[in-house]
Amino acid sequence: MKPTPVLTITDYNILRKLVKNAKDSTNIREIALLTQELDRAIIKKEGVLDASIIRMNSHVTVEDIKTKQQMNIQIVMPSQSNIKDGKVSILAPLSVAIIGFKENDEVEWQLPAGIKNLKIITVSNTTND
Repeated sequence: MKPTPVLTITDYNILRKLVKNAKDSTNIREIALLTQELDRAIIKKEGVLDASIIRMNSHVTVEDIKTKQQMNIQIVMPSQSNIKDGKVSILAPLSVAIIGFKENDEVEWQLPAGIKNLKIITVSNTTND
């Protein structure tokens, strides 16, 4: 069974606003998936979230369980995304798949070619976010 995402109230409110304002967006599928994740998320106060939980601005290493290939990314707002710098928009399928989860969780990442199973290896949250 898929783990339940855990978000800070700040991230939750930012993401709800983003989803609401992105209704005319080209990535309707990701918006719908993110909305589903927000609907089932556990919301926590600031400062009580486990440091290993992925949130906005987290630096994350994920591993493809099948190929053992790893990726290092940072989850950012769409306006800050830059794939060359490893900054991935929260509206990208990978970010939607992992937001609110923690180190050692395994999640599914839906791709056009099928589903990939990923393991979250490391999560780093800077204190100035």
